[in-house]
Amino acid sequence: MADAVTSQTIYDGSRRAVMKFTNISDGTGESAVTKVDVASLSSYDGTPCSSVQILKISAMTDGMGVNILWDATTDVLCATVPQNVAYTYDFTDFSGLINNAGTGKNGNVVFTTVGAALGDRYTIVLDMIKHYG
Repeated sequence: MADAVTSQTIYDGSRRAVMKFTNISDGTGESAVTKVDVASLSSYDGTPCSSVQILKISAMTDGMGVNILWDATTDVLCATVPQNVAYTYDFTDFSGLINNAGTGKNGNVVFTTVGAALGDRYTIVLDMIKHYG
């Protein structure tokens, strides 16, 4: 059995993307699962999206936490959503979180759950700026 997960693109424009992710855990959790695949986002004038910058993270967790990571050869922690919270991180005052991963970074965003047990759940919405080239 595996966690029951969904990914939904709410908005995918030329400059911004908003995506929603949910998980109801069977206790196995997730480990470095790609949630934002920049290659699958819409392009601008034929130029593919190469990375995203996170402006806001709206999150609700029940039981488990979630590490949001920049995908690379060695993933780099972007943000941590603690267990049992409901809030919004707003990074717009300083233009958002920029991918600072090193070797092998590909622009994608991955999630790893922390302390997942049977019935734990999360809902996370990412509001992002898209970058090209």
